Amino acid sequence: MPAVKTIAIVTGGSRGLGRSTVEALARRGICSIFTYHANKSAADEVISAVERIGASARALQLDTSNTQDFPAFSQNVRSILAEWGAERFNYLVNMAGTSQTSLFGQVTEGDLDTAYRIHVKGPLFLTQELLPLIADGGRIVNISSGLTRFAYPGRIAYASMKGAVEVMTHYMAKELGGRGIAVNTVAPGAIQTDFSGGAVRDNPDIARHIAQTTALGRPGLPDDIGPMIASLLSEDNRWINAQRIEVSGGQAI
Repeated sequence: MPAVKTIAIVTGGSRGLGRSTVEALARRGICSIFTYHANKSAADEVISAVERIGASARALQLDTSNTQDFPAFSQNVRSILAEWGAERFNYLVNMAGTSQTSLFGQVTEGDLDTAYRIHVKGPLFLTQELLPLIADGGRIVNISSGLTRFAYPGRIAYASMKGAVEVMTHYMAKELGGRGIAVNTVAPGAIQTDFSGGAVRDNPDIARHIAQTTALGRPGLPDDIGPMIASLLSEDNRWINAQRIEVSGGQAI
């Protein structure tokens, strides 16, 4: 197999925004190693879709809240890179995450600890583990949320962790700049996926509210996000660094 020129790692790439990102990268000729939590059949569907586009993809199971699994994951990445004739990968997208909904008065320590492990601790230590494999001049995208700018009741734990992600991104950008690695945050608004139990996608009242409070007049779709991330990772945007980029269609402005 000829050497693969450009390679991305996308966590949570088997569904929703992660899948859209993997497929958008494939349309740009970029091959991906992506993770899935439990649904292997969904991961296999993404691989097939990428191959139809004409690129390559490999899926690895990973619970991004379990840092003990990161060294083994890194070794699996090394093996795939070797199969592809590469020593390094170029892009890392820390996409994997879950929703958490509890009003302030009902949030438990367990809720907060779980949100922290998934959205802050996981991306920080996974990125740290993969640093030796990221090519100099590469790029990292961390995922935040529009909920760090506007507030909806019940999202305090989730949004607080995403606020930490935005600060973490600034520090990553500062400390990795010497290697020419740019680090940015993408903050999606309300998107019609299965996130939060599919509320934006499946609840007409919620979808109507989002449409009424968004300047472009509708909720977002996964393909409003994936291609944007692929574009951000491209050489065209090489001078964008340490930024929070909200992709919400103008929600709550």
